[in-house]
Amino acid sequence: MSIWSKKPLSILMQEASAEGEHSLKRSLTAMNLTLLGVGAIIGAGIFVLTGTAAAQHAGPAIVISFLVAGAGCAFAGLCYAEFASMIPIAGSAYTYGYATLGELLAWIIGWDLILEYLFAASTVAVGWSGYFVQFLGDIGIVLPASLTNAPFGVEGTHTLVRTGAIVNLPAVLLVLGLTALLVVGIRESARLNNVIVYVKVAIVLLVIGFGAFYVDTANWHPFIPAQLTDATGALIPGKYGWSGIFAGAGVIFFAYIGFDAVSTAAQEAKNPQRDLPIGILASLAICTVLYILMALVMTGMVPFMQLDVAEPVYVALDSAGPQLAWLKYFATLGAIAGLASVVLVMLMGQPRIFYAMSRDGLLPPLFGRVHPKYQTPWLATIVTGVVASVVAGLFPIGLLGQLVSIGTLFAFLIVCAGILVLRYRSPELKRPFRTPFVPFVPLAGMAICGWLMYNLPTDTWWRLGIWMGLGLVIYAFYGRSHSKLGRAGV
Repeated sequence: MSIWSKKPLSILMQEASAEGEHSLKRSLTAMNLTLLGVGAIIGAGIFVLTGTAAAQHAGPAIVISFLVAGAGCAFAGLCYAEFASMIPIAGSAYTYGYATLGELLAWIIGWDLILEYLFAASTVAVGWSGYFVQFLGDIGIVLPASLTNAPFGVEGTHTLVRTGAIVNLPAVLLVLGLTALLVVGIRESARLNNVIVYVKVAIVLLVIGFGAFYVDTANWHPFIPAQLTDATGALIPGKYGWSGIFAGAGVIFFAYIGFDAVSTAAQEAKNPQRDLPIGILASLAICTVLYILMALVMTGMVPFMQLDVAEPVYVALDSAGPQLAWLKYFATLGAIAGLASVVLVMLMGQPRIFYAMSRDGLLPPLFGRVHPKYQTPWLATIVTGVVASVVAGLFPIGLLGQLVSIGTLFAFLIVCAGILVLRYRSPELKRPFRTPFVPFVPLAGMAICGWLMYNLPTDTWWRLGIWMGLGLVIYAFYGRSHSKLGRAGV
């Protein structure tokens, strides 16, 4: 059996239609999937990146940056939607790669997705802890610093140092609590996510609605600030002007990360061929509109240079005086709710990647075990939650943040490439949803994702290489010899 062998779509469709105690429970509607996507996308990005990217790169034209980044995500999202409607089973980009690019690349994608979801859950949990501790402090509850910070920090780019703290306990408890909920059931988890999403979107709309009354349009002029120069008169790349707009797009692209998690729930959707494309594309559209409106209000309330802080929303609300002081607490609650739902969706996505890889024999069978009562991949969920809680409790948020980004971009790139491969290799296949304007859309998605990966720091590439090397060792010594596709002689 070749490492380039592909999993036949006929087998994938049989697995998609299988029911029983070893299959996942189909209970999610198009609305559930859309809210899962919104829950994954809207997090710290809308409360932090909007202001900092405007101050550092694009000024009020950060609105254009959001349109550029949103277009890049839309290209990948359209490709995800076609695959999700064709192959409506758990596994996301891993499964799509297995069907189009072969087992080795499927393994690489699956191992890459572990990097994205597992460590994204950990890093976002650390961010949630910071907001939660701040909120408790605002109401007079002060937790000891030794129990709210990571015991390890990073000096330079890669040196771990002790900080004197014991553990980031709030982050650990959040991950373990959400893990327990995910074991109980996908429907219950989706219901909680729905409530959280409604809360945080309502708060975002409050900020936009009330903040709009305090917008000074003079702050939008010039809408595209002139590009700055250094002491020698040379232009500074990425500092305002169109150069800054595209640099800002690269920064805020990562505010969109998460919509692909919708596809990991394919095997739990009631009508996946119809509902998955709706969930993916609707969540992207909703979040893009909210990001643009938030950017317009924030840059209109204060001069954009004042937004270069960790809490730009607070700065904008402060400019309105005591009239909007009450809204600061709601903005904090919005950030807390937003980050919690991101962690929930990331913790939901990772076990389903494990489930798909175990079902194919590439990982041990325990990762594919489904709870007889709850019909969830309970052991994979527990393993994911325990590892994520340990990482969240011990390490700082910045250590793996860029690794999550490069892992996500790599998955997007592979999905776009897979659409091209399958269109030309198997044009006759039924496609309930078809990516429009092929080959332009997938090629544009590949180009944007590749360009953003290229611009990430060198250390991030080294860490990705080490992670992928570890994955290839596991595949060589376990996955290849246990592959069900290989044993079947396909």
